[in-house]
Amino acid sequence: MKKLIITALVAVATFMSANAIAQTTTTPAVAPATQENPNQADITFEKETHDFGTIPQGVPATYTYVFKNTGKEPLIITNAAAGCGCTTPEWTKEPIKPGQKGYVKATYNAASPGTFNKTVTVMSNGKKSQVVLYLKGEVKPAEAPKQ
Repeated sequence: MKKLIITALVAVATFMSANAIAQTTTTPAVAPATQENPNQADITFEKETHDFGTIPQGVPATYTYVFKNTGKEPLIITNAAAGCGCTTPEWTKEPIKPGQKGYVKATYNAASPGTFNKTVTVMSNGKKSQVVLYLKGEVKPAEAPKQ
């Protein structure tokens, strides 16, 4: 009889322990997906790639990308980051109202001869929170001064 009681107690203890472990290791509930705001600002560029063609060495080349806020709330450009130190971006700092246009200006220093492919990443509060703009072309070596 003693063995039966001890066996029953061990079985109950094992069951309770296993149940406690199962409760602490279950997968937590998944948070519901966030809903998209239908009124959110949206940035639409006229073009996202600019080819300078052949440009002279040592003469900075600038292109202005134009975009429109195609959303229903003001668009704010929070940053425009160049992929390297040879490209300098500028952008519209004030909020762009729905239907209005703004710009991101990128200047490439053209210091080194050869082909180039550079990027500027534009960050905003728009539906597409990041847009990558591309600059490409070829820098023609500077001619040596004639004597």
